[in-house]
Amino acid sequence: MVDDEPVGIRAAGGVAWRPDAGGGVEVCLVHRPRYGDWSLPKGKLESGEHPLLAAVREVAEESDVRAVPQVRLPTVRYRSEGRAKAVDYWSMRAVGEGGFQPGTEVDDVRWLGVDDAVRLVSYPHDAEVLAAFAALPPVTATTALVRHAHAGRRATWSGPDDGRPLDAEGEAQAEALAPLLALVRPTRLLSASARRCVQTLAPTAALLDLPIEVCGDLDEPRPGQQREECALAAAGRLVELAAAGGSVGVCSQGKVIPGALERLTGRADDWSTPKGGGWLLAFTADRLLAADRL
Repeated sequence: MVDDEPVGIRAAGGVAWRPDAGGGVEVCLVHRPRYGDWSLPKGKLESGEHPLLAAVREVAEESDVRAVPQVRLPTVRYRSEGRAKAVDYWSMRAVGEGGFQPGTEVDDVRWLGVDDAVRLVSYPHDAEVLAAFAALPPVTATTALVRHAHAGRRATWSGPDDGRPLDAEGEAQAEALAPLLALVRPTRLLSASARRCVQTLAPTAALLDLPIEVCGDLDEPRPGQQREECALAAAGRLVELAAAGGSVGVCSQGKVIPGALERLTGRADDWSTPKGGGWLLAFTADRLLAADRL
């Protein structure tokens, strides 16, 4: 398969990990009797399904492991059933396990150290994904950072801009964001003070039964303020949240997010974020390790 060949099959999966007794980590592999192979848990996307939702779902379905996604790993491309296939992977912290029952798709699950897992997997591309996982520093905090959903045009709103609400498109975007943000299992939800930002997190708050904390550090510039000042304040708040550990969900604004991410990464990349879009941020202590588009 060549990289520019149109992808006919989309799939997603993960390197689910847990601490071991010796202070290291174990990763999860599954055995598929149909192919007689050992591989990372993965599966095809359902129609219209977000790859990250599919990755967490497939890990749970194949291994009975509930996990929190952290860092995007290399995408694997190969041919399957005569078509080009791409599999997106994330590292995932295991947070719970059911009672695994052997089935026709997966009949065995093993937790192994990374070196042993590399030796056991049946395909070189799985070994490459495991190597990329092994090279990561420990992830101590995860943040789902989103820009508010669609709120119509500023020119057609007669009231204060902070009071501009989501429109029908934005409400649909906010509903679609809720299960995605829930994947990181946030214990706090923080929003810029604009009404549209709070409304963007409202479906997530209802789903998780969490309050929304309004935070001025996430706001766009007020009259007399510079973008750089707001970006610095937002970056500082994200670092503060990361230093506390755990997972949070954050909604901010289009004039804030790019500058904040540039300061956190030290890179002038394309950090533009569409309305209703966002980033999965992984931190090690108070340092941003990875920023992947949601």
